[in-house]
This record gives sequence, C-alpha cells and structure tokens, in this order.
Amino acid sequence: MNITLKQLAVLAATARLNGITKAASELCLTQSAASQSLKELESILGFQLFNRTGRKLLLNDHGREILSKAIQMLELQKQLQQPLTAELQGELKVAASVTIGSYLMPQLLADFVKKHPLVDPKLCISNSEDVISRLMAGQAHIGLIEAPIAHQSLLISPWRSDKLSVFCSPSHALAQHQQISYAEMIAQRWILREHGSGTRSVFINAMQQQNIMIKNSMDLARQEAIKQAVKANLGLGVLSYLSIEQELNAGIFKQLQTPLNLNRQFSIVQSEHYSHNKLITSFRDYIQQHSKL
Repeated sequence: MNITLKQLAVLAATARLNGITKAASELCLTQSAASQSLKELESILGFQLFNRTGRKLLLNDHGREILSKAIQMLELQKQLQQPLTAELQGELKVAASVTIGSYLMPQLLADFVKKHPLVDPKLCISNSEDVISRLMAGQAHIGLIEAPIAHQSLLISPWRSDKLSVFCSPSHALAQHQQISYAEMIAQRWILREHGSGTRSVFINAMQQQNIMIKNSMDLARQEAIKQAVKANLGLGVLSYLSIEQELNAGIFKQLQTPLNLNRQFSIVQSEHYSHNKLITSFRDYIQQHSKL
C-alpha cells in the first residue's frame, strides 16, 4: 500500500492543531475518516507517530521525523498547484516572541506585504519557548526569538541586537540614583516576565554570572501588566528598551543603570520543513536586510 497525500495532510494537521478532531474539521473529513487515515499511515510505516494519552495525541520522535518529510511533500504539492508566476504569494505564518512581535514585526510585515500584495500574513505572538514549539509542530513557517538557544532540529541565525533596560517609577526610592549596586538590586522586588520568556532568561543569566540571586519577584506574562505594576511602584521592571522608549521619553518611567551586561541577540529560527520555500526564504532575506531598522 502506498502513502497518500491525504494521509500526510492528516498527520500535518493533527500535529499542528494538537488533535484529530480539529484536523478533521480543517480538512473537511469526518473524525473517523481522519483517524482511519492516520492509522493506515502508521500501519504502512510500521510504527506509531503519536503517543496517545486519553484523547490527546502527542507527536513522538518518529512522528517528528516523518512530519518534516510530510510537510516538504505537501509544500511541493502546494507549489505545483499555484499559478506559474514570479510574484510571491501564499500564506506566511510568522511566530515571534513578545518584544519582536509587538514592536518590530508588524511594520516589517506591512512593508513586505506592500511589496508582495499576494502574500497573506499571519502573526502569532508568544514567548520564546512557545515559538520553538510551534516551529517543531509545523504551526509556523518562521520564528523570531529573544532567548539564546541551541537546537538540533532547527536552523538558527542571528538577526539584530537588543538591550534590556531596568526601570522604575519616578517615585521609587532608587529613581534618583545614577547607578544601582548589586546589593541594592538584591534588596528589590522585581517585576519580571514569566518562565519561558527570552527577556527573563537574559536577565536571570546576567544576574547569575555575578552570583546574584533574586529574592523577591512578581512574574507576569504580559508586558503591559509589567508596565502597570512598575507604574504603581510595586518594584523594578526589566524589559527591552524598545518596549518602554515612549514611557521613558514621557517621564513615566526612570531608566536605571546597572553593572549587568543586558545586551542580547534576536535570532531567526526555521525548521527544515520550509528551508527551500521561496516565500519563506524571501521573507527571511528581507528581514535580514532590514535588521537595523
């Protein structure tokens, strides 16, 4: 029995949507038909592609390996069905971590689509760990992250530099200090991003390099929540300068100098699924060319 494109489509959709029910709906199949296609594919291959826990289907190591090849075949099919034209077209799914997705990617996508109006952009904003997960599951074509990582299955290239800023309310006791010391930093309550955030990872690593441990912190998943907490004088915040530039200029926040190295590198992340896709490659080249904007 030969493997069919339908079976590969069910595999890809199930991995991307985290379940057979949603995959069946997207592919206009009954749930039983989608389940049968997946079972037939596993039977042909001779091994399971998902670990089954109740109703949940979690892609296993075999599944991740096959998924990469399946997506490449489905991409080739999609390219064959597109009209013969030199114009870039199709859906462009970008996953970006919060600072990049909020302050850099909207304008870059808008400028790219202006040059290539047949491109349909999609932007998902989440923390760096989730961006990686989306790329691994085929839920995004290209990712941009703030956290330094190494990954065996992903292609990672440096994009542009950034720097974190420590900031406080103008009414905070440290607001008039030229620079705060390690001892003063240890004594503070910190308003930080959640675990899995690139911003948090860079700051914690910088502290650990100086053998400093945070004793008191409030962890929040949204930049705006961090800003409001700092504005209310609940503690010191740490965010990219990009995200607080307007508030600093307006005098809403006071930037504090520290002895920490808070420089970091934004990175472009791709899976091998789309490494030869003309649209994705063109977008990657475009944002590389505009890395200093």
